Amino acid sequence: MKILVLYDSVYGNTKEIARAIAGAFGKSDTVKLVQADEVKLSDLNSLDLFIAGSPTNGGRATPVLQTFLDSIPSNALKGVKVASFDTRFEAKNVNFLLKTLLKTFDYAAPKIATILTSNGGQLAVPPEGFFVTGKEGPLKQSELARAARWTAALCKLKK
Repeated sequence: MKILVLYDSVYGNTKEIARAIAGAFGKSDTVKLVQADEVKLSDLNSLDLFIAGSPTNGGRATPVLQTFLDSIPSNALKGVKVASFDTRFEAKNVNFLLKTLLKTFDYAAPKIATILTSNGGQLAVPPEGFFVTGKEGPLKQSELARAARWTAALCKLKK
């Protein structure tokens, strides 16, 4: 499979998750890991699987990733399996005001998935969130292993 893992990262947590995802694919797969400020529309050519991830930023992807996602032409992902992920706070570990904001704005991964599918992509697995322990992280202890397990579900797509 030809796979693109696209991410943006503010404090390095989303980058760690993206690396774990990219590293969990098999040796027979061609995996390209690209940060959002370096991606080109031509990177979408001939993909089998496109995975995009971002820290949750006001309920959305970061501005850099959002700009790229908004630039994807209609139907550019037709026939491509897509998946999305984000890094986020665990709602149970935040104050009432932040819980209310999270309920209002939600997280980035579902919105990324909506953009990818609206451009023709076929959602391969539900959007996933990986947890950080504070605004700047670090990632919750088990999250890199959980990212590898999430990727295992994507690996089953080629069977």
